[in-house]
Amino acid sequence: MKYKVIIQPPALADIEGAYRYIHERAPTRAPDWLDKLYEAMESLEELPKRCSLAPESNEVGQDIRQMLYGKRGGVYRVLFVVLDDQVRILHVRHAAREFLKPDEIDLPPAP
Repeated sequence: MKYKVIIQPPALADIEGAYRYIHERAPTRAPDWLDKLYEAMESLEELPKRCSLAPESNEVGQDIRQMLYGKRGGVYRVLFVVLDDQVRILHVRHAAREFLKPDEIDLPPAP
C-alpha cells in the first residue's frame, strides 16, 4: 500500500526555521539538507510504520511516530501520524530540543 504524505502547516514552519538556521551557518550545504529532508519524508509513502513511536505518543494517547533524519549533532525528528492511507507530518524538530507537550501538537482529524 502506498500512503499519501501530507506536510501540515506547523511542520512547514518548522522546516523553514531549520533551513534558515542551517543556511546562516552553512549556506552551501543548506539546499542539499532541504532536498534530502524532503526525500526522507517522501520515503514514508511506503512502510511508515517502520518508524518507532515518539515519546509524545504517551502524552496524547495516539500513535505519533518519528523518523530520525541527519547525522551527529544535526539530527532532526520528523513527527507524524498514520491515518488510513495518509501520513500527516506534524512537526520537524531538532533532536536536542525538548519533547513536545500535548498542547503543542495539533492532531489532524481522520480523513
